[in-house]
Amino acid sequence: MNLAGALPLSAALAALLLSLFANAAQAGGLPTVELEIRDGAFDPAIIQVTAGQRFKINLHNRGNGPVEFESLPLRVEKVLGPGVSSFVVIHPLRPGRYSFFDEFHLAMPEGVIEVR
Repeated sequence: MNLAGALPLSAALAALLLSLFANAAQAGGLPTVELEIRDGAFDPAIIQVTAGQRFKINLHNRGNGPVEFESLPLRVEKVLGPGVSSFVVIHPLRPGRYSFFDEFHLAMPEGVIEVR
């Protein structure tokens, strides 16, 4: 086995650990918004995020029936049964307003993601 040019074992181990911690920090650093949906009503109804930054929305169905978080401009949809939680990850956005709604409760007011 030729070890010429290879990193010493301690340096290779240190590089591996740094890589693992960097990935864990990146996953844990994703900005997250909590959004409750109760029979078509969103709480909060307006979500404010920073432009150019990927973020996560944790969705919680607190109502008695199914809901669907849907945004046509973002091309995102997620169906949740009663009492179910899930999430969507939104890609970096340009400044502006992006609407979302509950397709099971179309008569309810839409929510908005405000990107600044």
